[in-house]
Amino acid sequence: MTDGAVGACRFEQVRSAMLAFRDAREWKPFHDPKNLAEGLTLEAAELLEVFQWKTTEESRALTEDPATRAKVEEEIADCFLYCVMVADAFGLDLIAAAQKKLAANETKYPRDKSRGRREKYDAL
Repeated sequence: MTDGAVGACRFEQVRSAMLAFRDAREWKPFHDPKNLAEGLTLEAAELLEVFQWKTTEESRALTEDPATRAKVEEEIADCFLYCVMVADAFGLDLIAAAQKKLAANETKYPRDKSRGRREKYDAL
């Protein structure tokens, strides 16, 4: 099995487990796109809170702190699972959407124009 196939299999396992968790609790009626987007935003804010009032250097140093790593792992998992549920609500293939976005970014940010630069694509 290729790395891509293994990744797709692992993703589908997580996706199925998340949806089964939701369905076992009969939460699907509450998981409309608006509420899921709100939940995703709140979880992203909890991730951002880890870095509040930190300098860039301090935020980089946090990657070595086990307690911070555990908190970031929890919050990023929450964000990921909300993304899975938003994609499900719209009938989207999350992996295909990510691949499509990566391809679009390749076009918007050509390597020769964007290497080492932080400007947005329309300013390159």
